[in-house]
Amino acid sequence: MGVEKTEAILIGRTRYSETTLIVHWCSAELGLFRTIAKGALRPKSAFSGLLDLFVSADIRFSRARTSDLHTLVEARWVTPRLGLRQSYGRVLAATYLVKLVELVVEPHAPLPEIHDLLAKALDYLAEHDPSRALVERFELRLAQDLGLVGPENQATGLSAHAIEDTFHRPLPVQRRKLIEWIDARAGRGSGAAPGRDSG
Repeated sequence: MGVEKTEAILIGRTRYSETTLIVHWCSAELGLFRTIAKGALRPKSAFSGLLDLFVSADIRFSRARTSDLHTLVEARWVTPRLGLRQSYGRVLAATYLVKLVELVVEPHAPLPEIHDLLAKALDYLAEHDPSRALVERFELRLAQDLGLVGPENQATGLSAHAIEDTFHRPLPVQRRKLIEWIDARAGRGSGAAPGRDSG
């Protein structure tokens, strides 16, 4: 198979061996997919320092013939979002948004609107700490893109319930931790978050 290329957000990494990583991506055209980055953990690897969480990168990969694990050939940063690492809350928020997307979309299905939504939210988090408004707007837009609520519905607080009810799965645990962090920063204590993951 030939080499393919796309721009994608790096949404997860798993160690495969002493020197190799499995890297999870979100692309507008290709959806959620995985690549193996052979030798990525070697000090002189061409991937050294490039496979950071939440970066957007132009990547080239060789598509696997018999599995869904493709081989990463090249990665080049487009948007590094280094500011995300400036606070625990920013990393927690980015993790929650990614986990929520993974909860509701099928692998390999194109998702241009959701990719754009995630990229804009991560861009915001690279410059700002998260807020309840950011979390609830993201959930609302995601629910609208999935057709769970109509585009005219602007009731942000109900979107988390709609996602849970449709997919019959609890929201990622990071949501409760994130809302607690936001409330603590705002001096409001640990108010209960919308959704049913606060138990």
